[in-house]
Amino acid sequence: MTTTLPFGSWPSPLDAHEVTRGAPRIDGARFVADRIWWSESLPAERGRTAILSVPGTRPGDEPEVVLPAPWSARSRVHEYGGGAWAALGDDLVFVEHSDQRIYRLSPGAGAAPRALTPAGDGLRFADLTIAGGRLLAVSERHGEARVPERAIMEVPLDGSAAEDSGRLVVLAAGHDFFAAPALSPRGDRLAFIAWSHPSMPWDATTLVVAEGGTERVLAGGPGESVLQPAWIDDDTLLYTTDSSGRWQLVRHDVGSGEATVLTHGDADTGGPLWNLGARWFTPTGPGRIVAARTQGRDELIVIDDEGARPLATPLSAQILVRDADGDRLLVTGAGAEVPAGLWLVDASAGASAPVRVRGGDLGRDPAWYPRARELTVEGPHGPVHAFVYPPTNPGVAAPEDERPPYVVTVHGGPTAHVAGEASPAVAYFTSRGIGVLDVNYGGSSGYGRAYRERLLGQWGVVDVDDVVAAARGLAEAGLADPDRLAIKGGSAGGWTVLSALTTSDAFSAGISRYGVADLRALAADTHDFEARYLDGLVGPLPEAESVYIERSPLSRTDRLTAPVLLLQGADDPVVPPAQSEAVRDALAARGIPHALVVFEGESHGFRRAETIVTALESELSFLGQVFGFETPGVPTLPLH
Repeated sequence: MTTTLPFGSWPSPLDAHEVTRGAPRIDGARFVADRIWWSESLPAERGRTAILSVPGTRPGDEPEVVLPAPWSARSRVHEYGGGAWAALGDDLVFVEHSDQRIYRLSPGAGAAPRALTPAGDGLRFADLTIAGGRLLAVSERHGEARVPERAIMEVPLDGSAAEDSGRLVVLAAGHDFFAAPALSPRGDRLAFIAWSHPSMPWDATTLVVAEGGTERVLAGGPGESVLQPAWIDDDTLLYTTDSSGRWQLVRHDVGSGEATVLTHGDADTGGPLWNLGARWFTPTGPGRIVAARTQGRDELIVIDDEGARPLATPLSAQILVRDADGDRLLVTGAGAEVPAGLWLVDASAGASAPVRVRGGDLGRDPAWYPRARELTVEGPHGPVHAFVYPPTNPGVAAPEDERPPYVVTVHGGPTAHVAGEASPAVAYFTSRGIGVLDVNYGGSSGYGRAYRERLLGQWGVVDVDDVVAAARGLAEAGLADPDRLAIKGGSAGGWTVLSALTTSDAFSAGISRYGVADLRALAADTHDFEARYLDGLVGPLPEAESVYIERSPLSRTDRLTAPVLLLQGADDPVVPPAQSEAVRDALAARGIPHALVVFEGESHGFRRAETIVTALESELSFLGQVFGFETPGVPTLPLH
């Protein structure tokens, strides 16, 4: 029997604790002997990143712990890290989060991890790569200079560099940033990606090959982003480049210089390199490659002499190809009917269905999860792409004359991308009668370089116009209540939230997670990886200072009229708490209902179970108070 209740007040069995368990945060996976290893952030252990393991023949088994507490494999290079561990035979080599040193552990031997790099040198490491029995890493040395010194280093595996930093060997230097060190099978050629300020890695990078003490640029330069070099043999490299306007896969003969484009069409094999170690493709055997492709939604494809063909999987979002063992693949991703997880995929002819290794399980009847629908509306700057998640609850309906409230979510980056996946965090709201509209505004990846560059010089303009156009398009179609539209985003998405609330009347509430509020403060305070990001998004300083002032939400607080919830990590080095505190003060001065919740021990992005739970329950309580519906089962958030 169906019960009739107002939108927002529907009873739901999905609580915030279930959300913390429903979509594990996985960074890397490897085939190690006859087992599968992966890294996973454990919210129940205060966000510790553990290395877990299952047998390769029984991937559904309960995982064993390879890296025990209190050790945590997490890098802080570029602050976002990535590639924080690798397998050396049966041994684990990893970056310990607390001191950023590299350690080596022999699982099951009973001995503690042994340091491979020195203490107290201001060094950080990421993108760990084992090749030919050698350990390579991207290094970052912090000192008095604002720009850290970065390089590609070889780290001795015998531990000798732990006491003598002179044993660390610099293989490449001279650029502001490095990524993806790849050693040829013979060991005499090193390929890597490099770029320098003010470019970001999706703007302009170069593919460099170092050999015999000399370096040469193989591809890339201004207006071209090259990613992920991978050797097929001693003379042949694979990489992906967006020189055509889409990231396409290329095979390059290093000796002759002949380059062959392997993929074509309106889709990307590649993405914004926020986290080092990201992989969008992998060779799986002679003449065969498996790659992820994105045009709105993701798909896996197999490329061989016969061309490219789709590989059937349930995945359509966040796909990364983590490792290959012949035709067996480890792939992370989510799909329209499965949340994020790690999957064992067979790429052979007549392949069997993918097997879930970790995550990827709704945990309850799919009837509680909405199926995302693609939406495209015409905005002032061109088409705007989005995904609609309608209110979904198998036991409740709303009155016929009521239209639902919606939360319009704005991803971060601003180069990130959403693709309509089954999400416990989304179902937390939709099962209660609150719709979710996920917008890929101009600047998002997944639609080509031109769509991404729509935001150049226009951050705070195009992104706002696009989310407003998407929200109003939904309401004009009769699918949402135009008077109960909230906007929510984190980091760069939080900037769009605050910008929209100070330039538009489309939204009657806002939720900002560690959002940017003052561009000049961001340019002065943020870490080096993003220190010149605003040159492209807004303009270079000091020439564009007037634009920085005019666009900053803190310059327009007199236009704030809607209630705002601010969620902030106390230890955030990217968007310090002072920005959220300044917004809080402006809201208080104008008498606008608001709340600021600061989480001790959290950085840029929330990892701890108690934080995730409190943040979600605070958002639900806030929406109920602002939009006028009951929110049973969650504590009431005090609004000031």
